[in-house]
Amino acid sequence: MIKAKKSLGQNFLTDQNILEKIIGITKIEKKSILEVGPGTGNLTSFILKKNPNKFFLVEKDENLVSILKSKFNDKVTIINDDILNIEEKKLFKEKLIVFGNLPYNISTEILCKWILNLDSDKFWFNCLILMFQKEVADRIVSNFNSAKYGRLSVLSNWKLVVTKICDIKPNSFYPKPKVDSSLLYFKPKKNYYNFKNSKNLEMITRIFFNQRRKMIKKPFNQIFNGNLEIANKLNIDLNLRPQNLDHDTYYKITEEYENL
Repeated sequence: MIKAKKSLGQNFLTDQNILEKIIGITKIEKKSILEVGPGTGNLTSFILKKNPNKFFLVEKDENLVSILKSKFNDKVTIINDDILNIEEKKLFKEKLIVFGNLPYNISTEILCKWILNLDSDKFWFNCLILMFQKEVADRIVSNFNSAKYGRLSVLSNWKLVVTKICDIKPNSFYPKPKVDSSLLYFKPKKNYYNFKNSKNLEMITRIFFNQRRKMIKKPFNQIFNGNLEIANKLNIDLNLRPQNLDHDTYYKITEEYENL
């Protein structure tokens, strides 16, 4: 058994039932697939049984790349790089189904990179099927008026419909993580707010949720230079706290900011 590297957040999924469940979420046959962090290739083997058209693996660990090459030979295209360095839109010419048992230490960074870099007119993927630490997944799927609701939920639900598939216990992995995991399914929305620059949404949510326990009057003043007309226009009570505003309200605030 290969030794997992803590520095790369490696926990290899070994549970056959969970692997079967993952490949049953969407149609794989004759589709183009990207798997991020394939590890020793457990999920890769299951995906190959479904006869994908093209199959790309992104793996940072050179030792694992050697194992994957000897295991799968020319059945897959292996990219030995950090997923954070890759420009998916330039590298892949076809729409992909993306699978990922993401390293927990950079999972939110990967997701935010993908969301903020999405083109307005087209997506580079058909769907994302991703594994997260349960605590992070709960933040992604949380709704307003809950303690876990925050920036990650607002960003994730901007252009994507997010569905929780299941929770996964530590004994489904080697080595066992100290926390539960969750499997999430992301599907592109047909209708969403088009911003001039997606980083404005990222900036606005950061300003609001940096002081999540305080009333939103202060971040509102900061963003709109004390002009309360926007709050009146959107019918927002400035005595509320950041978690009391739903997704749409943050998208409308971003729109108003861009229209200034």
